[in-house]
Amino acid sequence: MKSKVGILTKKFGLKVKIERTKRGLSQLKLAEMTSISTTSIGAIERGESSPTLETIGVLADAFKMSLPELIDINKVEL
Repeated sequence: MKSKVGILTKKFGLKVKIERTKRGLSQLKLAEMTSISTTSIGAIERGESSPTLETIGVLADAFKMSLPELIDINKVEL
């Protein structure tokens, strides 16, 4: 059984990927906009890395979303 933390990390990563692709951004373009490495963005999107609150805030700004909007993963299905 997966831990709740692991599920949350995976769901958040999928949400980041969905928001990035909805905006037509590549990982490289998002990396340029945020100063987050493409390696880190990929790890977040795959659910292999739990980003800090600061990183989540930077991503929300890049997506022109509020922090609560980005972290709302209730509708994300794995």
